[in-house]
Amino acid sequence: MAAKPTLSLIFLARLTATLVTILVLTWAVYFTTSFVPHTLSQRDLIYSVLHPLLMVIGFILISGEAILVHRWLPGSRKSKKRVHLWLQGVALASGIFGIWTKFQGKDGVVANFYSLHSWMGLLCVSLFGAQWLTGFLSFWHRGEMRMTRIRVLPWHVFLGLYTYGLAVVTAETGLLEKLTFLQAKGVVLKRCSESMIVNGLGLGLAMLCGLVILTAVSPKQYQSIPTTKVVYSDSKCLTS
Repeated sequence: MAAKPTLSLIFLARLTATLVTILVLTWAVYFTTSFVPHTLSQRDLIYSVLHPLLMVIGFILISGEAILVHRWLPGSRKSKKRVHLWLQGVALASGIFGIWTKFQGKDGVVANFYSLHSWMGLLCVSLFGAQWLTGFLSFWHRGEMRMTRIRVLPWHVFLGLYTYGLAVVTAETGLLEKLTFLQAKGVVLKRCSESMIVNGLGLGLAMLCGLVILTAVSPKQYQSIPTTKVVYSDSKCLTS
């Protein structure tokens, strides 16, 4: 008898991802004035709003779904790897475009890359790109030797989970940096609906990270230990 407890974890991860999506969309749609001053153009506002949407929904949520593909998608390993690679490619493109939006600020490129959040973001996307390229060469390219893929697999899994966790931590530092700046400027009060949404978004990302990693490392199924029957006869011992 085989049970699959990971299905419950996948359901909780999907539920948490839905909550995170609702929170980040609510923050971006209903509190747009918190992203840029009123004096900036509509173009600057669009780029500022796109950054959290691309990095949270496009980068973190989609890459998390790519990690879960091997747990729920039916079919062959080849089809699972194809979907995994495709989703990770979408996440990588979202991360690159999300960073690109910060290049469009009126203060220039350097002004947007002075904080710990920005440095971690560059490191995270760089590691993610290297990880995607390595995964493509090691697991998708048919010319690779099987022993090479077997040796690379543990490192691929470790770096994938590490990069995903790093992405969530980077998002948390970005939320903290943004909310602290808004509260210091008096734009947002410590006790208001926007502060609750941003804090809830941070908690949701932390919960999602734990669920995705737990699902990835948990056993796929629990199988009962097969029993061996020993039958004795006068001349020999038979097993069944």
